[in-house]
Amino acid sequence: QLVESGGGLVQPGESLRLSCVVSYDSIDNYDIGWFRQAPGKEREGVSCVSGGNGITNRADSAKGRFTISRDMAKNTVYLQMRGLKAEDAGVYYCAAAEPTWGCTFQRNYHDWGQGTQVTVSS
Repeated sequence: QLVESGGGLVQPGESLRLSCVVSYDSIDNYDIGWFRQAPGKEREGVSCVSGGNGITNRADSAKGRFTISRDMAKNTVYLQMRGLKAEDAGVYYCAAAEPTWGCTFQRNYHDWGQGTQVTVSS
């Protein structure tokens, strides 16, 4: 099971930190990805961290603003989001895929959380 938390309503330019707790196995046994879906739009990858070596990957929209990290002791993957924009709003999901040495968003992510809502509005 993957459980996301940390979403909420923020103003443009503010920050949020999302958490993804994985309950069934160690997070270094999986690539963990963060995805988002805005109303009327397709789901898109935001950032991921590779299970094999911790190497991260980010979508162009996330570069310079979002940082993914993992805490092995808490079996949690975080997505720190800064400088939020209206176009960052949506439901954010974390998902797990078999581990690699370089995660991508086009993998077969087989387990998904329920999502956490991020709203960016003034």
